Amino acid sequence: MTGWVLLILFSALFIFIFFVIKKTKRYVFKLPANISQLLSDNVAYYRELTAEQKLLFEKRVKEFLSYIRIHGVNTEVEDLDKVLVASSAVIPVFGFRKWRYSNLKDVLLYGDRFNTEDFSTTGDERHTLGMVGTGAMQRMMILSKPALRQGFLNESQKDNTGIHEFVHLLDKADGATDGIPEALLHQQYTIPWIKYMSEAIHHIKTGQSDIDVYGATNQAEFFAVAAEYFFNRPDLFKINHPELFALMEKIFNQRPAIRERRL
Repeated sequence: MTGWVLLILFSALFIFIFFVIKKTKRYVFKLPANISQLLSDNVAYYRELTAEQKLLFEKRVKEFLSYIRIHGVNTEVEDLDKVLVASSAVIPVFGFRKWRYSNLKDVLLYGDRFNTEDFSTTGDERHTLGMVGTGAMQRMMILSKPALRQGFLNESQKDNTGIHEFVHLLDKADGATDGIPEALLHQQYTIPWIKYMSEAIHHIKTGQSDIDVYGATNQAEFFAVAAEYFFNRPDLFKINHPELFALMEKIFNQRPAIRERRL
């Protein structure tokens, strides 16, 4: 019985991949014409940059869109979606001028949450907002379009699905998605980082932290969840987690601008 189930799942996955590849052949690259305005209106991180940094950010967004293909699965990919996907990718690596996502080729945008069994957007088991592909889906990423937009819409929240998944890709760049981004992290900080992760996960599990409980799943999820918080709410993150903030600055080689907020 198990063999038949595996065969069915494999067949479904094969059909899904075939569909994606077929669509990829018809992919037509078109750069959004109003990138700077879309960034200014929708990406708080961008608004806090200097004029020179904004030009560089726009250049990095255009570069990303030139080599990564974004497909809509039962949903339309609008210019805003392209810019938000690219921003999610650029923000974590803005401190590394020459970074290129060599482990990604396609981003699939779904119209809603999906499940990871057959990637369906219908039924009761649709809990996933984003994922980095493995195995037959290597070099692919799937994002829920509403979740992508929500991550940039509400500037007071700590979570950002797009950034979360791209941080997983950064973590995976050294060959293992384990919460230890060796491609970014200088060796002398590795042991302090591992030690801090262990302590922070314990604090989450015992209700002593404001970091989302999903970050206690494992070290990989802790790194991605903490990064969301670091980039979306650096003001609050620095106050509540000064030691972690300092470590994240070293990992990402940047300090997100602290925005003035009404309390």
